[in-house]
Amino acid sequence: MSNVSHIVASILDGLVATAEAALGGIALTVVLSLVAGLALLSPRWPVRAVARVYVEVFRGTSEVVQLFWLYFVLPVLVGFQLVPMFAGILVLGLNHGAYGAEVVRGAVQSVPRAQHEGALALNLSPAQRMTRVILPQAFVEMLPPFNNLFIQLLKSTALLSFISAGEIAERGELLRPVFGADIGWIYGTELVLYLLLAVVITTGMRALERWAARRLGRTPSARRTRVPLTEAGGAG
Repeated sequence: MSNVSHIVASILDGLVATAEAALGGIALTVVLSLVAGLALLSPRWPVRAVARVYVEVFRGTSEVVQLFWLYFVLPVLVGFQLVPMFAGILVLGLNHGAYGAEVVRGAVQSVPRAQHEGALALNLSPAQRMTRVILPQAFVEMLPPFNNLFIQLLKSTALLSFISAGEIAERGELLRPVFGADIGWIYGTELVLYLLLAVVITTGMRALERWAARRLGRTPSARRTRVPLTEAGGAG
């Protein structure tokens, strides 16, 4: 039991680093997703082209190789070494931001055409149409896929063990040579901690979904009132 307590305590020491990497990666992902996603919808082809290149490069290459490029290759090219945590957050944000850009693009395009036409009829500028009419509706559609994306980003923080960022996965690997007989406790503790962090993300995103839906008048009671009408029509 003394080994178990030491294992749990050691892995818990990496919890803060994992949380920092996840939060930093999520923040960068949100920014890059919005910028690149809206750029993909730009009427100017050079803007669309730059955004498309970014999305395809970071979606189509290995996240591990991206991490090695930033942490090991970049210093050779420019003579500047990134801090492990910063390099990890940068890769997490760049990689998942490329996926998030497609989420933003799809959500904006899913807004009914009548909403675009109504905003145009009100003589709103393109920026006003996007910020006051289109994005608030698209925001609700973005949240479920972003929830999945953020959980995937959380799991990807384990890759930072390759550059010694001090997170959960690295702490476990440092214990494995010494406590090989208790390997079940090492990886079991890691599994539980990742699961708890994923539950926290999901809980927060579900609360955000409910808040965003209420802002648009999509209340649960309104959805429930449509169900009996459908059922009644089917019964008739």
